[in-house]
Amino acid sequence: MPTSEQLKKYFDLTIYLTKMYVPINLGTLDPRTGNVAILAGQEIVIEIYPNGRWRFLNE
Repeated sequence: MPTSEQLKKYFDLTIYLTKMYVPINLGTLDPRTGNVAILAGQEIVIEIYPNGRWRFLNE
C-alpha cells in the first residue's frame, strides 16, 4: 500500500502532467522497493519514494 506522502505526490504529479496534455500510461507500486512508478507520455518515467520525494528516471 502506498504511503500518504506517495499518494499526495502522485495526485499532484498526475494533475500537473494532464494539464500539459501528457497521458498517464501506468501508475503502479513496486512491491520490491515500495516506490510508486509513473509512466507518462512517450518518455516520462517518474519514481516516488515512500517519503514523497520523487525523481525522473529517464535523464
